[in-house]
Amino acid sequence: MSEVLELMAKRMDALARLENGSEPHRAAGRLAADRFPPGAGLMERIQAIAQNVSDIATKVDQILRHSLVLHSKVSEGRRDQCEAPSDPKFPDCSGKVEWMRARWTSDPCYAFFGVDGTECSFLIYLSEVEWFCPPLPWRNQTTAQMAPKPLPKVQAVFRSNLSHLLELMGSGKESLIFMKKRTKRLTAQWALAAQRLARKLGSVWRDQKQILVHIGFLTEESGDVFSPRVLKGGPLGEMVQWADILATLYVLGHGLRITVSLKELQSNLGVPPGRGNCPLTMPLPFDLIYTDYHGLQQMKQHMGLSFKKYRCRIRVIDTFGTEPAYNHEEYATLHGYRTNWGYWNLNPKQFMTMFPHTPDNSFMGFVSEELNETEKQLIKGSKASNMAVVYGKEASIWKLQGKEKFLGILNKYMEIHGTVYYESQRPPEVPAFVKNHGLLPQPEFQQLLRKAKLFIGFGFPYEGPAPLEAIANGCVFLQSRFSPPHSSLNHEFFRGKPTSREVFSQHPYAENFIGKPHVWTVDYNNSEEFEAAIKAIMRTQVDPYLPYEYTCEGMLQRIHAYIQHQDFCAASGPAPAAAPAPPSPFVLAPNATHLEWAQNASSAPGAWPPTHSLRAWLAAAGRACTDACLDHGLICEPSFFPFLNSQDAFQKLQVPCDSTESEMNHLYPAFAQPGRECFLQKEPLLFSCAGSSTKYHRLCP
Repeated sequence: MSEVLELMAKRMDALARLENGSEPHRAAGRLAADRFPPGAGLMERIQAIAQNVSDIATKVDQILRHSLVLHSKVSEGRRDQCEAPSDPKFPDCSGKVEWMRARWTSDPCYAFFGVDGTECSFLIYLSEVEWFCPPLPWRNQTTAQMAPKPLPKVQAVFRSNLSHLLELMGSGKESLIFMKKRTKRLTAQWALAAQRLARKLGSVWRDQKQILVHIGFLTEESGDVFSPRVLKGGPLGEMVQWADILATLYVLGHGLRITVSLKELQSNLGVPPGRGNCPLTMPLPFDLIYTDYHGLQQMKQHMGLSFKKYRCRIRVIDTFGTEPAYNHEEYATLHGYRTNWGYWNLNPKQFMTMFPHTPDNSFMGFVSEELNETEKQLIKGSKASNMAVVYGKEASIWKLQGKEKFLGILNKYMEIHGTVYYESQRPPEVPAFVKNHGLLPQPEFQQLLRKAKLFIGFGFPYEGPAPLEAIANGCVFLQSRFSPPHSSLNHEFFRGKPTSREVFSQHPYAENFIGKPHVWTVDYNNSEEFEAAIKAIMRTQVDPYLPYEYTCEGMLQRIHAYIQHQDFCAASGPAPAAAPAPPSPFVLAPNATHLEWAQNASSAPGAWPPTHSLRAWLAAAGRACTDACLDHGLICEPSFFPFLNSQDAFQKLQVPCDSTESEMNHLYPAFAQPGRECFLQKEPLLFSCAGSSTKYHRLCP
């Protein structure tokens, strides 16, 4: 204020000098004087105010000095009360105080919480804001202990009007506009699905959850590479999935907050000002947070210790999945599984995938538009038997080596259509005999699929939504078989992804869970096999088909079940192997091939899926539990591993264990044939359906 007044005084002085100058100067002076009109005695009044401000500053300075003297006297009196206590319940306290002494100025957030460089402020912060030190006996404990009362539970009610959701989604980015258009187009299907599921669930009470959805890959801080490419044929799979997640959570009746910027995220979480080293300023107001790897990183950077406290509430949308060996930070680092992603030490079920390819994670999915019976009949009547549409909108897909050979064969039998993005002229990679429609809006693309007989993939992109849309519109999907299979060990696209999964075709879900007659997987390098497949497809009649899990109702049912049953904040189920074993709940199946949960054994409380559905098999050597379970028409269920992690399970299966060890290994529990050794799992986060070794027969739930 002093500086501003001094500046004004100088300007007034300059104006006075200008008044005595020549005519042009007077004009300039008048213009300047219009901004600072010099009233009678204004100079004197400014100088008087400046003197007052100066006096106030002096007095404030005296008060501060006096208060510091008082503070030092109080500190002297309390020095014995402000020493780091040696309490065995708080072993890190003295080390944290040392750290605070040296580093408390490294982040403004400490000062925000009242740290001022004194021992007392360190201990108050470390006992009341963080939790490394015991509460100080002379502090008023009521303020520290008064946790907010939990809000009364509200029942979630299905919603059918999505207009408020469209407002919540915001605008301004091409990606958000795309997502909103999709949601609007599917509104009637969501409403119908909600009615069906409501009838199935009957009077089941559903808690309304408060949910934050933070789409990290759309934030400017993560580069938002997707939005600019929406109109240029870029990948839309992630946006399709996020649009459907938002619709699902909203239709299920939960409270929703959506953020696509770091600033909004910080505001909603209650992040204190600073560099992100302090906990949140308030208890987390959300029961669940849905985000992606980018959002996870942003939360870790800005939530301080609160990240560790609340990470059990986070669900990570993770297209390709994260296997337990990559998720456990120490194990990944020691055994070569560390990547740029992974190593978060979450429960692997907190990662949610696009397709059900990794049972260690939860299958989130997305939806495809469902046809009614009238539409299905119309499509069957309007199909062109010799029309093929190529999967992929970017010109780079057409650079595939050797495509001329199989495209030449396809061109003999079918008219080939493309939907490749181009700005002014046809992309040079697209052959002249291909009819290219350019990038089509979704409704027009659906119309093209409804006429076509065949939807053909060139091997990339992997595991997108388009093949399901094509099959739902009555197309046959033809894709190439990969030999050897693609994985993070041999393929650039998968390198660095936190999974060792081997991909045997462009769309493994379509190959394994749908299959013929809707899906054909052939070797494109074998011209005879490729041509025979084209001929067979032309003779084959198929109806439009959509698996239940990709309908609106299927997705609503699945996410409802996760929200009702998955609780990663509760204490984990049965203890690892070291705990004394309760009476065994297992019996050997009548044909002596596997274990079952005994009918007279009570189910484990809180277990989901319910334990009576558990079956346990000893896999062949070199077989992963994922595959061993599929061999028996079953799905590997990692939440059942703790029940099998005991000597009793091996004994009941009549496995001859000469010795039993408990170690950290993502393949355990397992039996090693040479040496007749049995191994139990020491680290619950490493229970894994994925993974195999020729040395071990894995015990699989």
